[in-house]
Amino acid sequence: MNLRLRTVLLPALLTTALTFAQAQPAGESFDLHGALMNLANQPASHTAFSFDRSELQVAQNLLASGGMDPNHAAAALTGIAVDNYHYPHPAFYIPETMASIIAGYHAAGWKHLVNANQTPANTAHPHSAVTDLWLRFAGADITGITVLTRSPQDMNVVQVTCELRPLDLVHLSGHFGIPKVDPNAVMVPAPDGK
Repeated sequence: MNLRLRTVLLPALLTTALTFAQAQPAGESFDLHGALMNLANQPASHTAFSFDRSELQVAQNLLASGGMDPNHAAAALTGIAVDNYHYPHPAFYIPETMASIIAGYHAAGWKHLVNANQTPANTAHPHSAVTDLWLRFAGADITGITVLTRSPQDMNVVQVTCELRPLDLVHLSGHFGIPKVDPNAVMVPAPDGK
């Protein structure tokens, strides 16, 4: 990966996740590929990889050694997909396209978290990494996670299908392309509809 994936402060995420866990619709996943290819003002080279449930079961011992209950580890993750986009020049991320991605997740019942330290100017033409996080809940369990990071010449998307308790996120941090905790991020719920 050209950009080391960075993400959110998980303790803040856990608090927020527990807040949102009350009666959230599960929502359906949707394909982002077309919108992501059109998010920047220039074409990108694209690489991707994914792990399905059977491939993730091989990693059960790694998860168990990271502190997750071995009986829960194999069942916790059902799929991970990572997409990396690289631009030849610093990119301008089109706000209207980003708004359509946000609206699509919102319509499907996902909860959006954003870094409170970001400015609108930096989200469109970033000088530092911008992180957006979406969570899908079924009761108190997290059933889907999407992390989108954008920087001047790289964009990365990590999509996880799972059945996780909020605390499990701490144990998964840094494994399988799931970003490690960024202690400088301050993730907050996005305003309604954003």
